[in-house]
Amino acid sequence: MNDNQLLRYSRHILLNEIGVDGQERLLAGHALIVGAGGLGSPAALYLAAAGVGRITLADADHVELTNLQRQIAHDLSSLNENKAASAARRMQAMNPDVRVEALAEKLAGERLSELVAQADVVLDCCDNFATRHAINRACVAHKKPLVSGAAVRFDGQVSVFDLRDGEAPCYACLFPEHAEESEMRCAEFGVFAPLVGVVGAMQAAEALKVLMGIGQTLKGRLQLYNALDAEWRTIKLKKDEKCGVCGKPH
Repeated sequence: MNDNQLLRYSRHILLNEIGVDGQERLLAGHALIVGAGGLGSPAALYLAAAGVGRITLADADHVELTNLQRQIAHDLSSLNENKAASAARRMQAMNPDVRVEALAEKLAGERLSELVAQADVVLDCCDNFATRHAINRACVAHKKPLVSGAAVRFDGQVSVFDLRDGEAPCYACLFPEHAEESEMRCAEFGVFAPLVGVVGAMQAAEALKVLMGIGQTLKGRLQLYNALDAEWRTIKLKKDEKCGVCGKPH
């Protein structure tokens, strides 16, 4: 690190658990963020501010006025701009040390697999089950840690699915691919603005811990937050040995 970086990241370096070594691991790290909306906005901004050296941010959608109630990476000047490009511009303005790759794409198939394989940690900040399951499959295939978040109405959840540990569950252990799933979209059900900030910031925290190899992540635990009642709950998760994605072949 140069003198400017030592000053910029000094509050991290002061933490015994991080220090210079931990910050250098962040600078050498590569995060893939799928979704630059409500969850992706705070997650991307915090990863950029913290000094994650390379961030790939993918989102095919464009900024609309209704997004500005909660998607803090965007502003009025971003209207009709691709969300990944808008967020990347904000991230680079915050921290030019960070290399941001903005992809105006809906990731799927081989393209998704290729990008997951390149990353050190993957953040699922999307809003539909099909994409969530596709991300999970790619992370299981390449044994990449996945930080998953969701938020709708006043309810949020976050967990880490890390198949580098063979006993850890994957996203499909919790939400099987074949199950009947009811999509709960913000456009239909509404969402409390700060809720996505809370969940997205937690995703950033978990991703940073994964990259630095510090602390205990939410691997094997689902953290639930009810913003209306200010209540937190933690549910322990177990690997489903019959899971169609990560279960052992029979």
